[in-house]
Formats: sequence, C-alpha cells, structure tokens
Amino acid sequence: MIRRVMTIALAGLLAACGANGGEGDGADTPAAREVSAQAGADAGEQAVSGEEVVILAFGDSLFAGYGLQDSEGYPEQLQATLRGQGINARVIDAGVSGDTTGAGAQRIAFVLDNQPAKPNLALVGLGGNDLLRGLPVDGARTNLEKILLELQDRGIPVLLFGMRAPPNAGPDYVEAFDGLYPQLAEKYGAALIPFWLEPVYDQPQLMQADRIHPTARGIEALVAYTEDDVREALPAAD
Repeated sequence: MIRRVMTIALAGLLAACGANGGEGDGADTPAAREVSAQAGADAGEQAVSGEEVVILAFGDSLFAGYGLQDSEGYPEQLQATLRGQGINARVIDAGVSGDTTGAGAQRIAFVLDNQPAKPNLALVGLGGNDLLRGLPVDGARTNLEKILLELQDRGIPVLLFGMRAPPNAGPDYVEAFDGLYPQLAEKYGAALIPFWLEPVYDQPQLMQADRIHPTARGIEALVAYTEDDVREALPAAD
C-alpha cells in the first residue's frame, strides 16, 4: 500500500512541478512573503508575550502553499498556532514552488540579505523536487550544505525538514537519499524532523487532487506534527 501511494504521489508532484515551470527562480519572486499577524488573531490566540521571534520558512511548494488560500499554508498556520499558544512569533514565508536544492542554494543569501532583522530560526524544507527528478544525491548534499553553511555563518539555528525516497526509487538511491538529512543535521548541528510528511503522505483525504500537496487540513496536521520540534529548536531567550 505504501509503495503504491508513494508512486502515485511521485507522478503527481512531477506534474505539479511542470505546471509551476520547473525550478524556481528567486530573482523573479519576493525575497520572502511576510505572514500577516492577523492569522493568529483569527485563530483566537492568547495574548502574546515576550520579544518577537522571527522564523524563516525556506523551502519549496510545501512551504509556499501550493493550491491553498493565503492563510492556509504551512508558515501561516504555524504562526497562528504559535501565537495561539502565546508565543510572539512571526513566520516569514520564503517558499518557492518548484525549487530544487540547487535553486535554494542560489537564493538563500538574497533572501537573508533582504530581511529587516536576522531570523531567530530557519526552517529548511528542500529536496523533494531533486528526488522527483532523479537528481544525484551528491548534488543535493552539496546544495544543502551551501544553505546550511550560509545560515551557520550568520549565526541562525536551523530545523531541517527531511524527506524520504519511495521504495521504487531503488535500494541504493533510497539509502543515500534517506541518509542525507540525518547526516547533514549531525554535521552542522541542526535540529531534524526525519520525514515531515509522515502524517499525510498516505492519507488521501488530506491531499490535493495531485496527490502530493496537502490540503488545508493536511497542513493543519503537519503543523500539529512539527510544532513541538519548532518550539524546541527556537533559541532560548537571553
């Protein structure tokens, strides 16, 4: 069952990537899209307290909210959830649909240079498009290392959002790809979610018609699955 679902999902995301024009181009998109603080208010948040915590969500269509309303994407729902818990969080949406790790490596400095203040935490969610295009794992490793090094050099902690290859990718590719995220997290001292689509990838009722991008309810499930990791990755207040 898992093999069948993942194979269908691969085909769906390949089609979606084609619809988005392939690899993203940071030069043609905003450096990042700020999430409205009203999202938290609409969720019935508690009164927030403490200094503002800025979280940069840097990734592909899974962060960019492909096929969703502006308030339904992962950064938007994460911000609403954190603010609903009284955390003075601002989550910046820096997702670009179709981005590979290579495209991300090209635009990470541009995105960071255009922030009004240094983020307290970066969420890095890239690699799915490399996987679906069958790009070499060594290339994804090199690109992700460039991103992690850029963030490390700027003193920004990272929570790495891992992906997982389907069995039909072949045992050698699966072993190399699945080992990529934990190896990089250990090498660069990043926090890690090994496979952040775990709660939705085999739940068709939580997926859009393309069978790869989550619905708004699917994003809600992803936020619930990852919110503890996000809170734990935030640096302690001075």
